[in-house]
Amino acid sequence: MERLQADGALVQLSERFTNSAAFGALFREGMDLVEETAAYLDGAGRTEAKALDRAVSLTYATESMRLTTRLMQLASWLLLHRAVKEGEMTLVQANREKTKVKLSAADPGPTDTIEKLPTQLQDLIHRSMSLQTRVRRLDTTIHNPPADHPAIGNPLVPQLNALKAAFER
Repeated sequence: MERLQADGALVQLSERFTNSAAFGALFREGMDLVEETAAYLDGAGRTEAKALDRAVSLTYATESMRLTTRLMQLASWLLLHRAVKEGEMTLVQANREKTKVKLSAADPGPTDTIEKLPTQLQDLIHRSMSLQTRVRRLDTTIHNPPADHPAIGNPLVPQLNALKAAFER
C-alpha cells in the first residue's frame, strides 16, 4: 500500500491494476483469444467438426459451447475493468456490476473426452482455462476487501498499563 501525501488515505494496489501494463497485456490476450476462437469455430473448426464421428461430434458441440461461454464471461470481466481504466466507472461500480459475470462458467468436461477433440480446439480450451485461472486470481485480489489491520500503536503500552496498575494498588 502507498500513502497519499494529501489526505493520508491508503491506496490499494488493486485500484491501480487497471492502469498497469499487466492489465493491458491481459486485456489484449483475452480479446485476441476471443477473436481467434470465433475465427476457428466459424472456419477450420466447422470443417473439422463435420469429419468427427457422432459421439465426438456431440462432445465438440458441447465443448465449443462451453468455450464460447467461458470466453464471453472473461471478455465481460475484461471490458468492465477497462471501463474502470477509462474512467467510465469506479472500481466500486465495477465491483457491483461484476456480480453478473460468472468466472466459474462452463468448466470443460473430462480430460479423456477433451483429448478426442481436434488439436486446435483442445489448445483453445487449455488457453481459455489458463486465462480464466489468472482472471479469477486477479478478481479475488481486486475485489475482496482488504483485511482490517488493528492499529498497532506502541507495543509497550499493555506492559506499562500492567505495571501502572500493579503499583497503584
